[in-house]
Amino acid sequence: MKKYNIQNYVRYKHDVSAVLKRLPDLPYTDYSRDQLIERFLPLVESLARKFSTAQTASGVMTINDLISEGNYGLTAGVDRIEWDTILEAEDPTKRLKSFLSKRIKGAIRRGINNNRGSMRIPEHKLNEIRKDFGEDRRAVELFFNSVFTSLDDGTPEQQAAAYNIAEVKTYNEDLLSAYLKGLMMQYLNPKEYQVLRLSYGLDCDKHSAKEIAQILGIKGSSSYVRISQLKKLAIDKLIEKVEYSQVIDYLQVRD
Repeated sequence: MKKYNIQNYVRYKHDVSAVLKRLPDLPYTDYSRDQLIERFLPLVESLARKFSTAQTASGVMTINDLISEGNYGLTAGVDRIEWDTILEAEDPTKRLKSFLSKRIKGAIRRGINNNRGSMRIPEHKLNEIRKDFGEDRRAVELFFNSVFTSLDDGTPEQQAAAYNIAEVKTYNEDLLSAYLKGLMMQYLNPKEYQVLRLSYGLDCDKHSAKEIAQILGIKGSSSYVRISQLKKLAIDKLIEKVEYSQVIDYLQVRD
C-alpha cells in the first residue's frame, strides 16, 4: 500500500534542506524561535518516516500528514523549552533533542489515534461511504479524509498503480472541484480557502507550500510550516462545519 505522495515528500525534503543551508551556525540559545524550529525540522521528518512504516500508522496517515502533526509538536515543544533545565544537563544538546522528540512523537501519536478507524482510501471508492456509514460526523470525517488523500495521490491511473488495483473508476474532477470550492467558500476564511485551493489544484496547478506562502505574502524562512498548519486547520474546519446531508448530496450527484 502506498503510504505517501512521493513527489510532495521529496519536495518537502528539498525545501527543508534549502532552509538549513541558510541557517547561521549558532548555539541553540542564540537562535530565534523560528530558527530553532527550522533547525529541528529534520528531526520531525526522521521521526515521521519511522512512524510511517509502523503498523500503527499504516493506511491511517500519509507521511505528509505525519510530518504536519510532528511540526505541531515541534512548535509547541520549542515554545515550552526551559533553557535553565536544558543547560544544566551533562549533554545539553542531547537533552534538548530528547525533549523535542517526546513532543514530536506525542503529537504524531495523537494524530494517528484521532485518525485510526478512518482508513484512507482512494477517491474512486468514495461511493462506498454512503452505504457503509450512518448519518453521523464520522462519515463526514471519512469523506474529507478520502477526498483530500485522493487529490494528493494523483490521477485515477496513478492510484491504480499505487494501490495495486487493476481498474479504477474515473471520477469527474470538475464536479469534485466545484463542490469542494462551494463548501470552502461557505465555511473557510479567504486565506484558508486559498491554501486548500492552491495545495490541491482546485481549478489550477498544484502549488508547493513555499509557493503558496509567497502568493499569500506569508514571510519568514519557516513560512511553509505555517502553510501546512493552515491546510490542516482548514480541513479540520470543514470536517467540523459541513453537514452530513451536504456530503450525501455530492455522493448522490455522482451516482
